[in-house]
Amino acid sequence: MSTQLVPTPAQTVGPFYGYALPFEKDNELLAPGSPGSIRLQGTVYDGAGQAIPDAILEIWQPDAEGNIVQRTGSLVRDGYTFTGWGRGAVGNSGVYTFTTVNPGPTKPVPGKAAAAPFISVAIFARGLTNRLFTRIYLPEDTEALANDPLLSSLDPERRSTLIARRDADGGLTFDIRLQGEGETVFLDFQ
Repeated sequence: MSTQLVPTPAQTVGPFYGYALPFEKDNELLAPGSPGSIRLQGTVYDGAGQAIPDAILEIWQPDAEGNIVQRTGSLVRDGYTFTGWGRGAVGNSGVYTFTTVNPGPTKPVPGKAAAAPFISVAIFARGLTNRLFTRIYLPEDTEALANDPLLSSLDPERRSTLIARRDADGGLTFDIRLQGEGETVFLDFQ
């Protein structure tokens, strides 16, 4: 005899329990100071423009040559291997930081336009019943940005919410606005 289970109602994301989510160097896709490493940072804001102190971000991306990491064990940080995946909690000021590389362009799908290099992001935060997905694009390659299938499908005023700013030290800053004026474009996966 089988019992039919009834789904529970939706709840907001969390609470987060410290023993279950973090792992050593979870926000380092490679060690800081490694050749080619950059700092990716930003602040997560709510609809009122206030920094959110309790969000968690996950990023995944190709390496600098555009290759997707295909080996298991991306949670293992050995100090020199690029893993392609990371998780980081924002601090009390709403700021997150990752050590990663500038992603290279991935190989285009036959018959489709090539995507500009990007970092995929998932956001978990209070008040959300599901995680949100977005992308971080690099600001330099204006031709690739203009031809990117996703960016070119967006209203021109909204595209800028997906493009990071390059810092003087070569790092990237990408602020995430969950709603309100300047809301980041979020992706709907079905």
